[in-house]
Amino acid sequence: MVLVPVGSCEQHGPHLPLVTDTTIAVALAEGLSDRLAAPDRPVVVAPPLAYTASGEHQAFAGTISIGIEALRLTLVELVRSLRTWCGRVVFVNAHGGNARALGNAVAQLRWEGHPVAWVAAEAGSATDTHAGYTETALMLHLAPELVDMTRAEAGSSVPITELMPALTTGGVAAVAPSGILGDPTAATARDGEAIMLRMVDRAAALVVSGQPDDAGRLRPAAAAAGAGAAPAAPGTAP
Repeated sequence: MVLVPVGSCEQHGPHLPLVTDTTIAVALAEGLSDRLAAPDRPVVVAPPLAYTASGEHQAFAGTISIGIEALRLTLVELVRSLRTWCGRVVFVNAHGGNARALGNAVAQLRWEGHPVAWVAAEAGSATDTHAGYTETALMLHLAPELVDMTRAEAGSSVPITELMPALTTGGVAAVAPSGILGDPTAATARDGEAIMLRMVDRAAALVVSGQPDDAGRLRPAAAAAGAGAAPAAPGTAP
C-alpha cells in the first residue's frame, strides 16, 4: 500500500508557514505507515503533493495553486503510475480545498478498477477550520521552529457553514482579513501531540475498515452507506 500526502502551499495567518497543510499531511501519513505496516504488509509513504488547489487563498501573498482540474489530472496520473508496481493507494489529505479534485479523481480511478481512496486529516470544529487552534497546536508539535506565536491572533469564529457564501465568491480574505478562521492563541505543542495521535487513530480505523463514499472518501461503514457508498474495489484490505 502507498500513502500519498496531499497538502498545499498557502497562507496560514501571520504566524504559521505556507507548508502547514503539507507538514500535517506528511506527519499523518507517516503515523499511519507506522501503525499499519507489518513484515508481510509493507506500507510506503510517497513524497507529498504541495502545489494543489488553493484558489480561495490566492488574495494572500505566498499562496501557490494549480487549480482543481490540474490537481485532478495529477492525482489520476500518479495512481496510474503507482499501480504498475503497488497495491492499494490512499491519499492523505490535509487541505479542504482539495476535496473536489480528490473526489473527481478517485471516482474516475475506481471506475478504471484501481483500489484507491482518500482520507481527511480532521480534528478541528466548524469554528476552527484554518490556522486556528488545531493547526497551530499541530505545528507547534511537528515544526515549532516554523511557528511565530508572537504574531498569533484570534480570527473569525463564525461557523464555516455561515461563511461559505461569502467565502465562495470572495475567498478567505473576504471573511477573515488575517487569514485565520479560529483562535490559535491558546494552542500548545502538547495539545498538538494529542491531536495527532487522535488523527492517526481515526485515520487508521478508516483505512482498515472504512468504506469509500461516492467521492471515494473513506468513512465509517454506516456513514458511507448513508452517503451512498461506492462499489467495493479489489484489494481494499490494507
